[in-house]
Amino acid sequence: MSSEFRPLTMLTEDELAFQGAIREFAEAEIRPLVSQMDHDAKMNPDLIKKLFEMGLIGIESPDKFGGAGSTFTMACIAVEEIARVDGSVSVLVDVQNTLVTNAMIKWATDKQKDKYLPLLAQKWVGAYALSESSSGSDAFALKLRAEDKGDHYVLNGHKLWITNGHEASLFLCFANLDPAKGYKGITGFIVEKDFAGFTVGKKEDKLGIRASSTCELIFENCKVPKENVLGEVGKGYKIAIETLNEGRIGIGAQMLGIAQGAYNETLKYIKSREQFGKSISEFQGVQFQLAEMRTQLEAIRLLVYNAARLKDAGQDFVKEAAIAKLYASRAAEKVCSIGVDLFGGNGFTKEYPIEKYFRDAKIGQIYEGTSNMQLQTIAKMELAE
Repeated sequence: MSSEFRPLTMLTEDELAFQGAIREFAEAEIRPLVSQMDHDAKMNPDLIKKLFEMGLIGIESPDKFGGAGSTFTMACIAVEEIARVDGSVSVLVDVQNTLVTNAMIKWATDKQKDKYLPLLAQKWVGAYALSESSSGSDAFALKLRAEDKGDHYVLNGHKLWITNGHEASLFLCFANLDPAKGYKGITGFIVEKDFAGFTVGKKEDKLGIRASSTCELIFENCKVPKENVLGEVGKGYKIAIETLNEGRIGIGAQMLGIAQGAYNETLKYIKSREQFGKSISEFQGVQFQLAEMRTQLEAIRLLVYNAARLKDAGQDFVKEAAIAKLYASRAAEKVCSIGVDLFGGNGFTKEYPIEKYFRDAKIGQIYEGTSNMQLQTIAKMELAE
């Protein structure tokens, strides 16, 4: 059995079957679209419909809401397998499952769940709107303001760098109701795309994951019903922190998939490329670099799935999530860079897929908490023990 299809010993039989089904789907339905979607910087709408049909958009959502009622680990498997083919599609699936749906399952009221979870599982893409131009790593410096108008709230301000912004019908937005209270004034809101005063603005032209939309959100006296507060008033900071802790494992899974895809392409290439009368895979220098790539892959895999298992078991996973994301994003960039090197001049052209893996890997060290923020989290938790 080739290294590409070697079963992961840490996965159960059901998980392996799920992994195989997602792999087949990704190869048949996603791979033929990757190059064009990257060129156009646009997700294929028919593909999004197929993601819903495959049940990949509501993996953890309970059966009664039309979801798969499965585990966080299953969501990570889906993200990894899709990222192996395309990082852009994988982040759509990742944000939907590990951020939006997770937050709704944990913090939404029963009425909100009844209304929104079936939509999120079957036809609505969701987005998680925390970042702003002045609040990236300093997430709680956000300036989006919410004002209590009695029977509703009014939101004014902007969000920036919001993944799925173009495709989303539902946005989990964080705004400050009482700036005098600092982060304790932050509150989560469920905003529908057609709410009056809400507009999706400019879509960013990005280096990598180009088919994944990253957009500005504009709130101009946006009216939000009182019943659309997510969780408690003033508890938005808690929702944001806890949700991002889970989401970081998903990004680790995305980086694992990107690195695995880059490795697979590199392995095929070095076996077929000949120099000096033989395959370049026969040169020891090339073999050493391949071994480095493989070692990095195995380390990422163990860290990511260890964190996912801890989350599913209800155990503390915050430090492990930070470690997984930190290492996975760094290692994925390294693996993809080695791949470009081994492709030589071909690796610097768009004729071969390795350059896209390299571009897609870079975002892992930036979104859902930069590498420096992961280092800070890890150090603080170590010092607190």
